[in-house]
Amino acid sequence: FMKINGSWEIKNSQEKYKNHWMRVREDKVIRPDGKDGIVGVVELMEGVSVLALDDNGYVYLTEQFRYTISRKSIEVISGGIEKEEPLVAAKRELKEEAGIIADEWIFMGKFDPFTTAIKSSHTLYLARKLKFVEASPEGTEQIKIRKIKFEDALKMVMEGEITQGSSCLVILKTSEYLKNKIQSNASQLKIC
Repeated sequence: FMKINGSWEIKNSQEKYKNHWMRVREDKVIRPDGKDGIVGVVELMEGVSVLALDDNGYVYLTEQFRYTISRKSIEVISGGIEKEEPLVAAKRELKEEAGIIADEWIFMGKFDPFTTAIKSSHTLYLARKLKFVEASPEGTEQIKIRKIKFEDALKMVMEGEITQGSSCLVILKTSEYLKNKIQSNASQLKIC
């Protein structure tokens, strides 16, 4: 079976658990130092995370109880990518969870949350030019939508009130994006 993965050799790979969203496997390996070892890998469904920002500077975040961490979490709209493109999943999740349709979508990059043990890429988006419709969350989603000023969301990230990884990252990236956009607009005004 021997398979090469970078400077690691995989002698054997065994699936330990699998459901619709995740797969857990254990690889018996020869490590880069030549010694035998094992590596546990959790493969999660790829996902999307969307920060919805309106023209008045408000963002729309979710607040919901998260079973895994046994507490409520404030997050951007997120969800799994089914058999679809990331942008299609982002649009679907934003409408389902928050009842929002956006006319402008800005790609904010990809995010790998914990590369030592988890394979789960997230695609990040900023959604603008918002319209509001009725939300239709899934049965497991008991979501409260929180409308707050973007500056307050940024402060919540910096003070540790928002802790979910892709939420923190897309909010921080949006802060830089908005600063750069303001600087670019100011430069264009000086040229005129």
